[in-house]
Amino acid sequence: MLRIRHEVNGGPEVLCAEEVDRPEAGPGELLVRTEAIGVTLPTVRKVREGSGPVSFGGEVAGVVVAAGPDVAGFAPGDRVTGLCFADAYAEYAVLGTAMASRIPDGASAVDAVALVRSGLVARGAYEAGRVRPGESVLVTAAASAVGTFALQLARAGGAGRVVAAVSSPDKAEFVRGLGADEVVLYEDADWGAPYDVVLDGVGGDLLGPAVRALAMGGRLVAFSSGGGTVEAYELLVRGASLIGFQMRAIALGRPDLYARWQRELWEQRAAGTLRTTVHEEIPLPEAARAHALIEQRRNLGKVVLVP
Repeated sequence: MLRIRHEVNGGPEVLCAEEVDRPEAGPGELLVRTEAIGVTLPTVRKVREGSGPVSFGGEVAGVVVAAGPDVAGFAPGDRVTGLCFADAYAEYAVLGTAMASRIPDGASAVDAVALVRSGLVARGAYEAGRVRPGESVLVTAAASAVGTFALQLARAGGAGRVVAAVSSPDKAEFVRGLGADEVVLYEDADWGAPYDVVLDGVGGDLLGPAVRALAMGGRLVAFSSGGGTVEAYELLVRGASLIGFQMRAIALGRPDLYARWQRELWEQRAAGTLRTTVHEEIPLPEAARAHALIEQRRNLGKVVLVP
């Protein structure tokens, strides 16, 4: 089977394709013939910033071809999606059942990788921010896969003002189409502050400005892999809160909530109140191009690899 390998640190240019044996499903695992693979910012960052070879994780969607020992509730022929923590960039991937869910009839594999993981992160960050009707919400990385859902959730949830923060003005029309009332650029002075809630998917050097954009009593939800530091004084003078959110903690610690959120995402999509946005479907051997799109902040929505 075809698999994408990363040999050394240095960026997308060090990704290459290789032929390897098909893996086997272990206890509690499914072997999936992939039809779509989601590219995530954390994985792209690992390639650029890591000190050694990276095993590519990511969302996968496809058909179960084999189930390992101790698997219940899934069988060969099922269409599933879920998050693989290693070797996701391949024609066949091993998916743990704890991270797997069925794809509804009528939905494609591309729909699944565009909706489920990114939608879950957006839903979790939105819930962590405890957004109340009428409050103002700023979403950073608003044109990203997660950001597109965060905008829609804030709009549908009754936020009084929804603002998208993006890297370039050519993304403004796109994010307005997803519910943003206003658009600000990262280089702008105050990002149109203040905001009751900031949902930050960037981190790093933008974490400081995100805190300074908070209103008195505001809440900043940090859910990116970009790190960053915050001056405690900036929170103190605003009476503000900094909340960290990680989806894996919900998936493993609250499987009931994880399953309910997934179900509700599909229901919202079927009802037309939540839509997926896919920037491009890229052939698996061109994974380096997919990484470059995200690293250069050129994507509008999800970037998907297709075997």
